[in-house]
Order: sequence, then structure tokens, then C-alpha cells
Amino acid sequence: MIITVDGPAAAGKGELSRRLASHFNYARLDTGQIYRAVGRRVLRDGVDPVAAAKSLDPADLDDPELRSEAVGREASKVAAIPEVRAALLDFQRDFARRPPGGKGGAVLDGRDCGTVVCPDAPVKLFITASVEVRVARRLKELQDKGVETIRSAVLQDMQERDARDSSRSVAPLTPAKDALVLDTSDMDADAVFAAALDYISRKTI
Repeated sequence: MIITVDGPAAAGKGELSRRLASHFNYARLDTGQIYRAVGRRVLRDGVDPVAAAKSLDPADLDDPELRSEAVGREASKVAAIPEVRAALLDFQRDFARRPPGGKGGAVLDGRDCGTVVCPDAPVKLFITASVEVRVARRLKELQDKGVETIRSAVLQDMQERDARDSSRSVAPLTPAKDALVLDTSDMDADAVFAAALDYISRKTI
């Protein structure tokens, strides 16, 4: 069983994918972490992005610096490089087809899991929200971590990242044709989870 959860930054796909993986006892892969790990190596070591992708070590995914805003911006940039995406595609597909730990399924969270990584996945979800709501969520997330920032900076960063992700020539951010699109602007995490579970139950009966 493969469930893909795609969508833009701060739409709620991370929370949903974690809850789905826990509920079904599936393995979870935050594919954004892979690109963040590549971006982190580029920033820290000055490594060529393609070389960083080809030599990626699973241990790199545990780096606490991966959630920083600077790494997130760099991840969006390296993700637009076709050779980087190609180098990381097999890693993601292997995870989906052979989930670690003997799990009976996998939940993949990212930008192109339902369109490129696992186009044949039986369940595809696309989680979105208005940019205003996503900015507010990201601001709260950063403030909860003690990171000082201002709304205009978060808004600009998110708009630039959305533009890069949606306009790149390879695997642009877009819902799969057979994905359930959930706009979470006016939904809390419990409502999103309930809607996803209802859809999955109808898809898998």
C-alpha cells in the first residue's frame, strides 16, 4: 500500500502524513528531507548539488539543521535541477516499494510523490491552503521554536518557493489528476485527518 501526500509548504501535509503513517503502522518518508539534506551539504560543504545527491547518506536525513529556513530555501533551488531529482528518484521509489522495518505500506510526503515518484499509488492526496493561512502557520511554527522573524519576510520566502516549485520544468508542484485535493484553509488537523481517512476507506474497499 502506498499513500502519497503532496502540497506546498505549510499546507499541513507533514502533520497529515505523520498521522496516517501512525494510524496504519506504515513507514513514512518526508521526501522534502532528502532535498533539504542535499541543500544542507551544498550550503555547508560547497558541494555541487548533483554530487551531493548522488552521495547522499541516510544519516544525512537526521541532521537537526535540515528544518532551518536557509536550508529550506536551498532545498527548493536544488530540487529544480533535473539531475538532482533523477539521482534521488530511485531512493524514494525503493522506500515506497520496500518499506523499511517490514511495514505493510508507505506514506510519502512531498511535492511530486503522486505525479512522478509513485504515479501508480492507489491513494493520492494533495493538501493545500491559502498563502495567508500558510504564512500564519509558518510564522507560528518559527515563533514556537524561538526564531525571530517578520511576516513580510516569511511571505516573500513562501511566494518565491511556491513560484520555483510550480514553474520548474521537471516535476512541477501540481495535483495528480486522480488525487483528492483538500484545501485546509478552514480545517483543523483533526478534520483533515478525518477527511483523508474517509477517502482512503472508500478507495481501498
